[in-house]
Amino acid sequence: MSTAQHKIGSGYDTQSTADDVLAGIDLSGKLAVVTGGYSGLGLETTRALTKAGARVVVPARRPDAAREALAGIDGVEVDPLDLGDLESVRAFAERFLASGRSIDLMIDNAGIMACPETRVGPGWEAQFATNHLGHFALVNRLWPAIAPGARVVSVSSRAHHFSGMRWDDVHWAHGYDKWEAYGQAKTANVLFAVHLDRLGAERGVRAFSLHPGGIHTPLQRHIPKEEMIERGWIDEDGTLLNPGSFKTPEQGAATQVWAATSPQLDGMGGVYLEDCDIAEPAVDGDVSGGVKSWATDPEQAARLWELSAELTGVNAFA
Repeated sequence: MSTAQHKIGSGYDTQSTADDVLAGIDLSGKLAVVTGGYSGLGLETTRALTKAGARVVVPARRPDAAREALAGIDGVEVDPLDLGDLESVRAFAERFLASGRSIDLMIDNAGIMACPETRVGPGWEAQFATNHLGHFALVNRLWPAIAPGARVVSVSSRAHHFSGMRWDDVHWAHGYDKWEAYGQAKTANVLFAVHLDRLGAERGVRAFSLHPGGIHTPLQRHIPKEEMIERGWIDEDGTLLNPGSFKTPEQGAATQVWAATSPQLDGMGGVYLEDCDIAEPAVDGDVSGGVKSWATDPEQAARLWELSAELTGVNAFA
């Protein structure tokens, strides 16, 4: 059954933290996979989940850096994974499946943002390939291990407002724009959750997408300082000009942790979240919040699934 794309009045807000939404929730015996769970929001997500008793597997493109960042956090293991390399995705999935374990929480958190035009694999645009196709292949390869009743969380962004799917040129062979390319990748993250939720609901596996909020993290590493100054984010010294407009990592991780664990979402799925609640549909001309209709259209979600399966050669539901 589809879930209405409207707020449910969760009682949380922009200031809520990952620890706030996990208060009273015991994750002992649960296993989570958090891609990129060693930097920015991912690190805080890993910390909060382990604090609540979960064991967390962190697939990492830089495993040595991941182990260093996660030192001192119990209940974590790191395994190499490069989402931009489908062979790496396959190898990680095979190692995990060989362990015989089940996944209760899958959080597709890793990503790149507004990078210069970059090609990976067979010439794919890097943001679409890494943020969407890599996670698509990963979840499909891990599907035999995803437990009935599990949740899959796709971390999107309000940047999905920047672009719907460019069906005639998804890999930006013509006229690359780094922000629109990021927007398309984030739209793909939402559409992925829409269709996965439909496919997985029979097993009780539900999927959600979300905007974590504006957070100053290493995700901005590809954005030149001059551009951040021009956008009014920082001054010449690199100081945040309006720190109140950014969430802390603890607040930024809250919505994805809420999506993965909250009993308030039992029986729901396929919806886009923000500020620890289901988001409202976006109003035309208003980019301050909500979800664009192009990102929740079930027909576009099914079309993207078919395209992704064709490109990656992976489809657990074929």
